Amino acid sequence: MIRIQRAGERYPGGDQAAGIETRHALSFGPHYDPDNLRFGALLACNEERLAPGAGFDEHPHSHTEIVTWVVEGELTHHDTAGHTTVVRPGDLQRLSSAGGVRHVERNDAGTPLVFVQMWLAPLSPGGEPSYEVARGLAEPYDLPAADARLHVRRPAAGESVAVPASDFAYVHVVRGTVGLDGEKPGGEPLAPGDAARITDARGHTLVATTDAEVLIWEMRDWRKALG
Repeated sequence: MIRIQRAGERYPGGDQAAGIETRHALSFGPHYDPDNLRFGALLACNEERLAPGAGFDEHPHSHTEIVTWVVEGELTHHDTAGHTTVVRPGDLQRLSSAGGVRHVERNDAGTPLVFVQMWLAPLSPGGEPSYEVARGLAEPYDLPAADARLHVRRPAAGESVAVPASDFAYVHVVRGTVGLDGEKPGGEPLAPGDAARITDARGHTLVATTDAEVLIWEMRDWRKALG
């Protein structure tokens, strides 16, 4: 089964007066939809835009794997586990909040910041928080705590990308345009901010219609992992 969500169908959020613009793909905060609570391990996929000097003050997280992909600008991160970093385009940031951690996210640069932040449910709650930044990510990124893998693909116009065979596949277009199964009847064009949720993903392909950047989550059904 394939469900397409257009960029304009995301729930609006953030605080415009504070320089924060957010677009939520799944139920988040006051935007509650019982039919849109999670997809596979994915609990949230938020597009964030922060003006220079804007940011999220210290706030808590627990029992969540938080993966952040910077699209443009610089993200300054600080957490109560003692990590302070600057994350730039091409870098992936992972914060395993485990039993509980607090952090700050800010745009301390003089240019706009755009990033995609994704929350995934761990197979086992609790434990000690952990943190990592993968600089210049070129290979698939494994997230064993959620039984998931993230693929970052940058196809040139005309290039095809196979969607990994998996129980759940989530495709998010960062930039450019692609066609999902474009050569098949019912193929879907996808533009920046669009997403495709594919259940029991087998034999699906993305074809770039312009140079593009795409995030693809490959996820196993957590019920299998839990036995």
